[in-house]
Amino acid sequence: MVSNYMALLRQRYADRLDARALEYISFAVDGAQRMQELIQDLLTYARVDTKGRAFTPTDVNRVLNRALLNLQVAIAEAQAQITHDPLPSLLADEVQLTQLFQNLISNAIKFRSERPPAIHVSAREENGGWHFVVRDNGIGVPVEHSERIFVIFQRLHGRGKYPGTGIGLSLCKKIVERHGGRIWVESQVGQGTEFHFTISGTGSRSETQPLPAGNKRIPLHAGRRP
Repeated sequence: MVSNYMALLRQRYADRLDARALEYISFAVDGAQRMQELIQDLLTYARVDTKGRAFTPTDVNRVLNRALLNLQVAIAEAQAQITHDPLPSLLADEVQLTQLFQNLISNAIKFRSERPPAIHVSAREENGGWHFVVRDNGIGVPVEHSERIFVIFQRLHGRGKYPGTGIGLSLCKKIVERHGGRIWVESQVGQGTEFHFTISGTGSRSETQPLPAGNKRIPLHAGRRP
């Protein structure tokens, strides 16, 4: 309501207001929009446990493809190259798993270096469950902040440079924990980042599904095991 009325005020009375008044209106509209984004993200975060779906057999290849389709505009704008190994089928909340991959890949695109983003997703069986890695070639995370980034509302960069509410990685952590796993980061500043997470339970490796148009499946850093 605040945002809508401010927009109406600017639209109908712009010719009667000076530059400073118009600037104040812009600040108010921007603040209202940020608050709306924050509320939506908080609702999503709060509903991980209360509104989560029952775990069902889930093909992670299909999950990843859906996440990439949701991000296709950002992928195209950044000229990102997304590749992945054959991924397993396992018991999971498919909607939340899609959100998890979407957040991690979106994060990799957002915090890219001057090079086009190169992102690779892999998985291996481990301790009766699965260990996933989302690897990128972005700006990296200082080691002293490797735990802080998963805390809600914690930001390493100013909003002016990197937009967002600071909830994305804390949401990832909550989703992973609901699936009986844990998430952590390994990174070198200026070299790239690997987000690791585990999901408990058994599963089998699936055949790789096609990626959305424009993303070729080519190995990154051949011979290097995540």
